[in-house]
Amino acid sequence: MVKINWKKLGITVGLSLALFTAGCSSNEEDKADTVGKGQEVELAYVEWDSEVASTHVIAKVLEDLGYNVKITPLDNAVMWKSVATGDADAMVSAWLPGTHQAQYEEYGDKVIDLGPNLEGAKIGLVVPSYMDVNSIEDLTDEAGKTITGIEAGAGVVQATERALEEYSNLADWKLETSSSGAMATALGQAYEKEEEIVVTGWSPHWKFGKYDLKYLEDPKGVYGAEETINTMVREGLEEDMPELYQILDNFYWTMEDMEEVMLMIQDGEDPEDAAAKWVEDNADRVKEWTEGIK
Repeated sequence: MVKINWKKLGITVGLSLALFTAGCSSNEEDKADTVGKGQEVELAYVEWDSEVASTHVIAKVLEDLGYNVKITPLDNAVMWKSVATGDADAMVSAWLPGTHQAQYEEYGDKVIDLGPNLEGAKIGLVVPSYMDVNSIEDLTDEAGKTITGIEAGAGVVQATERALEEYSNLADWKLETSSSGAMATALGQAYEKEEEIVVTGWSPHWKFGKYDLKYLEDPKGVYGAEETINTMVREGLEEDMPELYQILDNFYWTMEDMEEVMLMIQDGEDPEDAAAKWVEDNADRVKEWTEGIK
């Protein structure tokens, strides 16, 4: 009968696991050394909940590959300009063709469009479902004839300014601009009391998961159809950092992916921690973005 030395076996298995883990860590570190090599990368973004989520996620992926990533929140127009002038390397926050139409017309020939990183985006006027109004044309004196907006330079705000001109029933309405956070706070407070409120809204956004909301129909098409969120990079990036260019070109996820990160942040998670958790839990998706990178 063969006697098994369980103590020795345990030590052997433990050593094997340690070596395996060390090998995996070494491979990850080697990949970080050979890909990013500590190169500095600056990503610009606008502080919308959607763009906070996407920018922190792609930044985390790049950091794991050894890049030294700086993310800079900017006003919408300044974000576009920073990539166009090369002050920033990239952004993953270009809403096209409608929301950022003005910025694209001004800077589109000075940046490289890598195409959509998310499809099915939408903007418009949003109200709680308990409000008895379904179209912009139905609005009369709801919410004190006031639309609660976000930052003055945002595309959805510019579209709303056009809506005030296009829809005759909005002739004496006013648009109050503030910030994305202030809009969300006002919406939450009104919703809790079942008060009337009309806000500038967009999808993806965590508010649609937290509240029962609806877009108002837009028969004049002021807010446009569904949009994509595109990745834009500075000219010369492909030549300067081809691996970075490839990763950004591969970056693509779904509305559900983005809203998962947004909800974590809304529930109190730090954006960096939320991004790290999502990256860890979605290794297969991240692998698609880094495919072919050595």
